[in-house]
Formats: sequence, C-alpha cells, structure tokens
Amino acid sequence: MNKNKPVIIDDLFGELIIPEEPQRWVVIHTRPRQEKKLAKYCKDNGIRYYLPQRVREKVYNRKKVVTHLPLFSGYLFTILGHQDKETIKLSGSVANFIPVDSQEELMRDLSYIRHASKIEPDLKEAEWLSKGLSVKIIDGPFKDLEGVVESHKKLDIVNLQVEMMQRATRISVDASYVKIIGEFDINKENQ
Repeated sequence: MNKNKPVIIDDLFGELIIPEEPQRWVVIHTRPRQEKKLAKYCKDNGIRYYLPQRVREKVYNRKKVVTHLPLFSGYLFTILGHQDKETIKLSGSVANFIPVDSQEELMRDLSYIRHASKIEPDLKEAEWLSKGLSVKIIDGPFKDLEGVVESHKKLDIVNLQVEMMQRATRISVDASYVKIIGEFDINKENQ
C-alpha cells in the first residue's frame, strides 16, 4: 500500500503583477519532475512564483486519487532579483533560467491561464499554434480572455498561449461567444 501523501503546493505565491525593478519575471526550466519541489523552495525563501497546475483524478482499487500536476511540465514562473537568483540556484532543481523580454505579454498570457484554470481545473497542455486566428471571448465564464483558434470553422476550441515559451492550453467554449479580432481571409474555394 502506497503511504506517500500527494504533494500539494499553492499554484501562486505572490501576485501576477509586473514587479518593480530590479526584480523581473523569469521562467525557470527545472530539472525533471522538480517543479513542485522548487515552488516549495521558493515559498520557503520568500520568492514569488506561479506554477499553473491541472487536476487529475484516477481510480486505484476503487479509491479515487486526486493529484495536482504542473500544466507546463518542467517550468516554473518566478519573480527574481539578483540575490533571489543566487538563492534559487542552491535548490538543486534549476536546469536553466529563461529571461522574459516582454513582462507585459507574459503577465497577460499567465493571467488568462490562471483565470481559465479556476473555471476548468483539469486543463491540459495543448499544441502551440504558430498560425491561426486571434480571438476574444465576449461572453460566458471565459469572458475577456484572448487566444488563438485553428480556423474560422473551429471557433469552439480556443488555445490560450504563452507566446514566449511556445506553450499552450486549450479550452472549449460556445462558438457564439467567440469574436475574431485582427485581420483574416476566408478561402471560399475550400468551403
């Protein structure tokens, strides 16, 4: 019988805001299966972080087991200053630091994912779309979120993308709640 307790860590320690200089959001590529361990280390050392998680339920021997898994395996979003970076290196869980060029873009992307995960806790990582239509959800529980759809025929599946990492998660919405933003062409030959 497995006596290991599931590790439960808060997905957010601090706030999803743009910090004042010299601190900045940095994406940490972790060593394999070290995301939650590193998040706990950050919390214990007063370092703000965001670890998007998804809920997975499985049944083992008629017992339901709920686990919280990182949405983006191998990544943790942190707010670091120079001293924090040195502290976090001591954890032994860091593979690489990925600098964030656009703090505003990252905050927008992460806030969309956080909002969606509160409504749909079993989000899964999806394929990042390099091409597609930019959309905005204008009604329903996901109102005001922006994402990308594959085509004008598939408006009910919206990718919420983290552009700087080329990672995404997918949500299902009522197609009537989705508005295409930006320019697009419809190829009438393929209809």
